[in-house]
Amino acid sequence: MSLLDKVKRFTKAKELIALGHYPYFRIIDSEQDTEVTCNGKRMLMMGSNSYLGLTNHPRVIEAAKKATDKYGTGCAGSRFLNGTLDIHIELEDVLAKLVGKEASLAFAAGYMANLGAISAMVDKGEYIVTDKFDHASILDGCMLSMGKMVRYNHNNMEHLDTVLKNKVAGKGALIVVDGIFSMEGDIADIPNICKLAKKHNASVMVDEAHSLGVLHKTGAGATMHFGCTDDVELIMGTFSKSLASVGGFIAGSKDVIHYLKHSARSLIFSASLPPASAATVLEACKIMKEEPERIDKLWENTHYMMKNFKAMGYDTGHSCTPVIPLHVGGMMNAFKMWKQLDDEGVFINPVVPPAVPPNDTLIRTSFMATHTKEQLDEALEKFEKIGKLVGII
Repeated sequence: MSLLDKVKRFTKAKELIALGHYPYFRIIDSEQDTEVTCNGKRMLMMGSNSYLGLTNHPRVIEAAKKATDKYGTGCAGSRFLNGTLDIHIELEDVLAKLVGKEASLAFAAGYMANLGAISAMVDKGEYIVTDKFDHASILDGCMLSMGKMVRYNHNNMEHLDTVLKNKVAGKGALIVVDGIFSMEGDIADIPNICKLAKKHNASVMVDEAHSLGVLHKTGAGATMHFGCTDDVELIMGTFSKSLASVGGFIAGSKDVIHYLKHSARSLIFSASLPPASAATVLEACKIMKEEPERIDKLWENTHYMMKNFKAMGYDTGHSCTPVIPLHVGGMMNAFKMWKQLDDEGVFINPVVPPAVPPNDTLIRTSFMATHTKEQLDEALEKFEKIGKLVGII
């Protein structure tokens, strides 16, 4: 048995490529905006996580240029050794204030933030309690920890109570949950999660990747949206969505952040966040604070699309955010819809197994503050046309 035998057996992607139904690794040759070009073809972008539309903002771009001029292109080392710049400290102070915590710690990727925090916080004999729809980076952090992961049914507080009572009673436990679930578009029941955490002496960590810049009038995310900042010990966020860059952070008490600075392996053994990325996040935070109307426009667009999708007869599940999934049934429906929408010039993302059950695949749409009504109407016309053609609506 050769190690490489599994490589030879992996044929699914090649089969889809041969059929012309392969929807991944598409090449975009323009800026990430409400419209993009793919191989020279104009596409309406209905699948970006740039919720506030800041990735091509002139001030954000200029901030990256200035930081590169001052610091160079990289730090050539980890934060632990030679890779801590004054701009990192400035950024961490801004992020901590944004989410209402004493301190924060920036990582080179949001994925690395989850891996580092979860694996460092949960030791042997302790537990990580996760929602069954949590992001893959949370699950990978669980696997790297010395603790044991137990899961509860999605947003089911009765089941969470049972899990905490029967499986982790009397032991250290960290409940980790997405603020906005990245595929379903619904919001975690953070108030009741915090109540159950207090009842069972557990701690709470909220991944604000898709809720930062989206929830609360300041864009601080789901934790502050629900008024639960003091009840959540760890807040994680990413820079690659609303904040127009790449990277991530963990926020918490000064003691927790001090501990992670000396315990999170994905921080200690990785190169630090490039200066241009830190500068773009700082500028994006300034714009988000100065232009709260961006969040208002994002929600105006979200409500408009949700209303029209439902009027057409699409099943949008429990979504109530700018992430709006269209449930289309079997896997071939998802690929057919993707292909025909792609041909029509609409960029969306199909979600198929193992991310979802085989008979409940999704067309994942997501919207931006900078989408115009004309762009949304053009997309809706195509969604109605293709939905009827495929037999979804």
